[in-house]
Amino acid sequence: MKRINEYKKLFNVEGDINLKDLKSTYRKLVKEWHPDKFQDETEKLEAESKSQKIIDGYHFLISIAPETKESLLEQYATTINEAGIIDYRHKGLLMEVTFDNGFTYEYFGVNDKLFHKFNNSDKQVRFAKRSIFNSFLYRKSKTATPELA
Repeated sequence: MKRINEYKKLFNVEGDINLKDLKSTYRKLVKEWHPDKFQDETEKLEAESKSQKIIDGYHFLISIAPETKESLLEQYATTINEAGIIDYRHKGLLMEVTFDNGFTYEYFGVNDKLFHKFNNSDKQVRFAKRSIFNSFLYRKSKTATPELA
């Protein structure tokens, strides 16, 4: 959640993410912080760091935007209803789940207590369908490789 709030603040986003506004803000920020605009080496290094943060933030916010999620809803439904879980990890409030169809999704806000219930469940997929998959903000973080798709 911290990362989401940090990127929303960087792009001055309040509430839902609008892709058109996000793209406009992204272009403005990239122009403002382009490393070639700076002559001083220290400023140039700061601009490179800030530019990378802007690029990362832009791609991240696109991945959680309602329009993006809507366009991938059918694929997500198929994944959570038909694919099995082959790997998962949890750190802080972020849970990452990799499915046997090659897709990996991140779920934001999953606390330790819920993760431990999931981890100790004898039917993890069923538990996750009921308590995680449609209850938390999520994004597809990795796509299947051609061999797995």
